[in-house]
Amino acid sequence: MTRPRICRLAAGVVLALLPGCGTTRMTDTTRAATEMLLVSQAADNAVAQIDFSPLTGKTVFLDATGITEKETIDKGYLVSVVRQQIVAAGAFLQDDKGKAEYVVDLRSGGLGTDRHSMLLGTPAVQLPTVLPGLPTNVPEIAVLKKNDQRGVAKIAVFAYSRITGRAFWQSGTVEAVSSSRDTWVLGAGPFTRGSIRRRTELAGEPLPTISIPRVFGGHPTQTALPPSGPLGEQFFPNYQAPVPPPPIPAALMGVMGAAALAEKPVVR
Repeated sequence: MTRPRICRLAAGVVLALLPGCGTTRMTDTTRAATEMLLVSQAADNAVAQIDFSPLTGKTVFLDATGITEKETIDKGYLVSVVRQQIVAAGAFLQDDKGKAEYVVDLRSGGLGTDRHSMLLGTPAVQLPTVLPGLPTNVPEIAVLKKNDQRGVAKIAVFAYSRITGRAFWQSGTVEAVSSSRDTWVLGAGPFTRGSIRRRTELAGEPLPTISIPRVFGGHPTQTALPPSGPLGEQFFPNYQAPVPPPPIPAALMGVMGAAALAEKPVVR
């Protein structure tokens, strides 16, 4: 064996025996992703229950000043979903309130999450110190543990004429709930399921789906329907349709002449 080979072999052995380690810097966002998914799904499902068809063909302005960002962190997402559904219904959304014939007022009675927990076993407790050196902390001993979190959305919209101030349409109050459930059995878990999960997960990894035969005449497994409304993909073929002319107060008829305004809507 030549000397260069011996040197390379020795260098390889030395490198293999040297200890080494690597670190990866990991950070978390201020809000958990589960919380944001729960809130956004509840908002989607609530808006999907509202029929915006009475606004079809009308110029509208969406007013969301009744919802404060301090109390409703996800105000931007809720407003965007409502704007999408207004446009999808065939209304002409205006950024300038003075160019709209109707004002659509959006309000939220609740948009957030809450949590419920249950423990079957012994919770973690700290006992008073009797003798120095003896442990005083008793760990949690859980036979069954559940931690349920849900997102809740309660919203409503109503429309009124910007010119006359008279009521035109109201949707009524709609509510929607989303869920995420974590379960531990004899210390194993969490087994996660809920409306924001496609299937049951174990510690963030989806569990394999096991096909169970219909031995006792049970119902077949139902396949989830594709989402619709604000949850599904849509295409609007009339996106190139001309925008209707803005409404003109009837008081201008005597100034500009009826002939010039014959083809434009008149608001009294």
